[in-house]
Amino acid sequence: MSDTPAAAPPFSAWEREIAVRYLRARRSEGGVALISIISFVGIMLAVAVLIIVMSVMNGFRADLSNMILGFNGHDYVVAPADTPAQRDALIARLKAIPHVVQATPIIESQTLAQSQSSAAGAIVRGVRPVDLRATRIIAGNIKSGSLAGFGDGDDGGNLVLVGARLADALNVKPGDPITLISPASTATAMGVVPIQKTYVVAGAFQVGMSEYDQAFIYMPLSQAQLFFGRDAAVDYIEIKLDDPDLAPSLKPALAAAAHVPPDDVTDWTQKNEAYFGALAVEHNVMFLILAMLVLIASLNIISALVMLVKNKGRDIAILRTMGAGQGAILRIFFLCGATVGALGTIAGLLIGVVFCWRIGDIQKFVEWATHQQVFNPQIYFLSRVPAKIEWHEVAAITVIALAASFLATLPPAWRASRLDPVEALRYE
Repeated sequence: MSDTPAAAPPFSAWEREIAVRYLRARRSEGGVALISIISFVGIMLAVAVLIIVMSVMNGFRADLSNMILGFNGHDYVVAPADTPAQRDALIARLKAIPHVVQATPIIESQTLAQSQSSAAGAIVRGVRPVDLRATRIIAGNIKSGSLAGFGDGDDGGNLVLVGARLADALNVKPGDPITLISPASTATAMGVVPIQKTYVVAGAFQVGMSEYDQAFIYMPLSQAQLFFGRDAAVDYIEIKLDDPDLAPSLKPALAAAAHVPPDDVTDWTQKNEAYFGALAVEHNVMFLILAMLVLIASLNIISALVMLVKNKGRDIAILRTMGAGQGAILRIFFLCGATVGALGTIAGLLIGVVFCWRIGDIQKFVEWATHQQVFNPQIYFLSRVPAKIEWHEVAAITVIALAASFLATLPPAWRASRLDPVEALRYE
């Protein structure tokens, strides 16, 4: 049997020990602790900022999506239903489809809304009172007034629900009159005149999106049919599902239940395609831009290792003469850079995740320290900074940071492994 000792495996204990010793060495001993600290802080901040920004963007997107999908339907069916009996039978067939939780007949038309002091364009939605009360984003966000009496009286009564920003623009409050002018017209002895009628404001709702709060008025369905001349018909049936992501796949079933061609059924992804497409592009571009910060921060590792290799030339030569191979030298300096990158990534990951988890408390502290609102609800319709951590994005950020750090260590580590020990010791 041979007495020759077995070669140490890659990344053995002595390689790791030397790498840690080099990282901890003071400047007088040839160390580059300051540059290593700068590299660590740079990667840590880059990773933390990337996680925080992407999480806040995800939070905004989730809040906006919830508002859009809560205010509007997930599928829309345009089907003939000329009588209340036909409409009720159609709604019953649609609600029998799995995952359908609400089917709401709707009339929707543009009008001109006038008060005693102002006028503004508006969109009137005619809905059944029971459906409006079941729409939590509306019924649960009544800013002033109430839904009491909404839909009561002949032909649904004369109470309407107005968006809060529209109510402010018209300077109306619950109990005030509001005149609606329909784009349709009627022939009289005086000629053709637009249809108009005065209603009473029952209340004002605020869902949190100015697009809705400044444009929409809700009216009982029977009153809307009378005002817009629809007789017993409706414009479309709005379908809400227990999972909005199922909307495209349920279109064939909805079309079959309504006895209409598939083209007469649309979903929310088609109706909001431009909006959600713009959000997706913005999200991806922001991710790429901020990922560049991680790459830039990792370049500091190259500077630190180049200085370390220069300062440790004598040590490298001694290790080589003692039998350390080029691979061992490469691994030692690779461990030096990879340790800085890995620690910076882990620290940035922890800071970013904790920041997102406690963003509400951080917002309160900033508001307390500055005596200013971070998000004024009157402007942004958000009382808090939203943050939603997408763990697959966090994993991608971590992988990018580690890969950038590891790749940045290779050039100086390879240079160290190729150092000629004779040249390194010539002038010692």
